[in-house]
Amino acid sequence: MSSSTMLFGQSNKKESVEVQVNESEKKVDIVVGGDLFTTYMYPDNIMKPVLWPVMSPEGNMLTRSYPLINKEGDRTDHPHHVGIWLNYGDVNGLDFWNNSEAIPQERKGGYGTIYHQSVEKAKGGKGKAVLETKSLWKSPDNTTLLEEETEFQFQATEGMRIIDRTTSLTAAVDEVKFTDNKEGMFAIRVSRELELPTDKPTELVDSHGVKTRVEKMDNTLVKGNYRSSEGIEGGDVWGTRARWMKLSSEINGEDVSLVIIDHPSNVGYPTYWHARDYGLFSANTLGQKVFSEGKNELNFSLSNGETATFKYRLVVASEELSDEQINALADAYAKK
Repeated sequence: MSSSTMLFGQSNKKESVEVQVNESEKKVDIVVGGDLFTTYMYPDNIMKPVLWPVMSPEGNMLTRSYPLINKEGDRTDHPHHVGIWLNYGDVNGLDFWNNSEAIPQERKGGYGTIYHQSVEKAKGGKGKAVLETKSLWKSPDNTTLLEEETEFQFQATEGMRIIDRTTSLTAAVDEVKFTDNKEGMFAIRVSRELELPTDKPTELVDSHGVKTRVEKMDNTLVKGNYRSSEGIEGGDVWGTRARWMKLSSEINGEDVSLVIIDHPSNVGYPTYWHARDYGLFSANTLGQKVFSEGKNELNFSLSNGETATFKYRLVVASEELSDEQINALADAYAKK
């Protein structure tokens, strides 16, 4: 029986999931069977709450280390790509997506920030755990545009981890416009081993944080490949629509599948994919004009007091998951 089938049955071994809140360090650790799976963190220097790092069932790091840790061979692009996050590139004209410490002060007026407010619930258990949080999406003048309530459900069985994120955004001003933009919305920035092989020159960091221009990349350990529910693979998946996308690779001998599943209740379903060879893996349901080259346009908006809910499932597995297995996970998620 496949692990995805067993996950929703009784026969697969469920692992204990602990939720450890540490407000003084502005983080919540999610621990599976005694080992760190991921951390919900909201330090002052990241501009939004994120899940970082994300570890595989065998203990390999799936998220890029940079800019939080200097890991030799990491790319140094896009310092706002940290762990797993949810935000957007054009909210009432403000860019929440690209905001980071790297933005000079004179340009800060064009960027929005998501501020963690509270942990509302943190409960562990056998095979699953729940973390509920509240955050505020604010403009540079401290006006709250959106009130965010997010629930993370963590599931853990032998060889598989699942994060179900449900985020409700409520407009706190007269109108909140999500103008079509490619920068969004539920995203993860992955480790070097999960990237797709490429020869393009880039800038890499060493273990001391020194950046070096590299004209030809060493792809020895880089084995990533995308595959969508529509059967499209590699870099061709960018800008296509699909209900799920898999990024698979091998890290230190462990076969790894990282899957994002869109939920049928989301605005703009099935999502477009802002998935790049350099390790940005993102589902963007709202950026339709860019991805469709103008054929579709959404320009989603909320009036004061209106709420939109976005749901995404992230699957981490220590195996090369088949289309059949992922479809079973997606079908199960669609019923939630």
